[in-house]
Amino acid sequence: MCGIIGYVGARPCTNLLYEGLRKLEYRGYDSAGVSVLSGGRIEVVRAVGNMDSLERELKGNGYSGARLGLGHTRWATHGRPSTENAHPHSDCTGEISIVLNGIIENYVQLRESLSADGHEFTSETDAEVVAHLIEKHYDGDLLEAVRLTYGDISGHFAFCAIHSGHPELIAGARKECPLLIGVGEGEAFVASAIPAFLSETREVMVIGDEELFRITPEGAEVMDLQKNVLDREQTRVHWDVDAAEKGGFETFMRKEIYEQPDSLADTIAGRLPDSGGVVLDEMLIGDDVLADIDKVYIVACGTSYHAGMVGRYVLENWANVAVELDIASEFRYREPVLSPSTLVVGISQSGETADTLAAMRQARKLGAKVLAITNIMGSQATRDADGIIYTRAGLEIGVAATKSHIAQIAAIHLLALYLAQVRGTLTAAQIGAIAAELKEIPELLRRYLKHESATHEIAKRYYQQPFFLFLGRGVGLPVCLEGALKLKEISYIPTEAYAAGEMKHGPIALLDKGSPVVVVATDGHVYDKVVSNIEEVRARQAAVIAVATEGNEGIAAYSDDVMFVPRTSEMLSPLISVVPLQLLAYHIAQLKGCNVDQPRNLAKTVTVE
Repeated sequence: MCGIIGYVGARPCTNLLYEGLRKLEYRGYDSAGVSVLSGGRIEVVRAVGNMDSLERELKGNGYSGARLGLGHTRWATHGRPSTENAHPHSDCTGEISIVLNGIIENYVQLRESLSADGHEFTSETDAEVVAHLIEKHYDGDLLEAVRLTYGDISGHFAFCAIHSGHPELIAGARKECPLLIGVGEGEAFVASAIPAFLSETREVMVIGDEELFRITPEGAEVMDLQKNVLDREQTRVHWDVDAAEKGGFETFMRKEIYEQPDSLADTIAGRLPDSGGVVLDEMLIGDDVLADIDKVYIVACGTSYHAGMVGRYVLENWANVAVELDIASEFRYREPVLSPSTLVVGISQSGETADTLAAMRQARKLGAKVLAITNIMGSQATRDADGIIYTRAGLEIGVAATKSHIAQIAAIHLLALYLAQVRGTLTAAQIGAIAAELKEIPELLRRYLKHESATHEIAKRYYQQPFFLFLGRGVGLPVCLEGALKLKEISYIPTEAYAAGEMKHGPIALLDKGSPVVVVATDGHVYDKVVSNIEEVRARQAAVIAVATEGNEGIAAYSDDVMFVPRTSEMLSPLISVVPLQLLAYHIAQLKGCNVDQPRNLAKTVTVE
């Protein structure tokens, strides 16, 4: 997730671009840059770090009179944070400059082809191929070059381009990543989010999926992929700045719940190529080493621990390898039996979780190979590990993790498929079938989130209850653990989460008439067992709230309320079944008047023991 802004008009634009990027810094802060047309030349200024670093680079640059330009703040996905990898990127001639949000899945093949044609690359990024493709296709018409470039690339992306020969034009395209136009008097903006230009104009034009655009001082046009101009009305935005930064959502947490399809799509993008197999460029642990792994330890804390628990089921099921799971703060004080044939997987959203880092270091000291699953490039976890899988969830502001959790589960699935590929425990056809289904889940999530209002109605019926019990079996167990954690984190309601088969060994004593019991009852090989446990709950007159698979009409006979989720195979179901529990916790907390973005006593990153 990155931030884009562009401006064309009569005003000097360097400061407009910088201030717009300030509003987008929540979308990425690994590096930032601007490119402006000054004196007939495109000048590029880039800096590593947050916007303060770019501000220092811009001071006294002499580009204050530029009236056309692009800006970008980066969340690194391909290539480490560095000046060379920062956007904007240029072509070989220096006449073209581009900024991009998203991922180009076929960039390796494109880069090889362009290099063979004599193009010279200066970064490690996937985005730079777009600048060189526009150069390749350019024949005096920038929009046409953009259109042809769109046809060459695959993935999900939004990009904008300028050319020194077109001092009053920005052109670009969008596929599945956000991009909007702000229209002013004799000027226009383009940005990945409204906050970038909200202080300058409230007139907005939406760029749809698989559409082209061009903006000039005279106005804006949106076109289909054949360059037919579309009838697109302007709308007036009435948000205040705070609401705009949240994308119109009332809280960052709700916004981030709705960003989960994109976080999932970003995490798997390019790693499950259409040609087959699994590609993990940052793995860095040799396939020969992975083939000899006889045990996997997963160490993590909190929400990351629950993602790791999903990993235990998936790794055992697909890769046929023994898996142990431990809370990092416990692992570091144990005497675990490790060897060079042990793989220790440390999961940390920030890559700075103190207990997880200590566990990873202990594992390396004892001779194990260590893999980090993290969201942050350059974090300590990446420096302490032998290999890495980046989750690409983008910046998460809400303290209660949502989209980072989904991305971690996806990364675990990728690891399990990769180990299955290396170890030969799944055939190429089996891996291909799982990969195809995994690629469909972002769209299933998008459709689900459009019709999630039933969760709010259920929350209204239970938000005043003093206690919730969560039950699950198989891969439903980590889902119910995560749902219980979310509810207690943001609503302060005491919860218990148990393996459903363990309920009668103690927790059932907590139930009385009307006690809400949330049961993850999605389709799977233990479904009948879960129904049996529901019967035990109902015998105590408790109220059952079930998470069930669409089409399961029979579940209504055992439940007071049902939250249906799209059908998936069993091992992939946690990617969807956790979402209604996030929403249930969210709505209950809102009804209780709690601050869901900043729950009491909690911090986003736990960097102390």
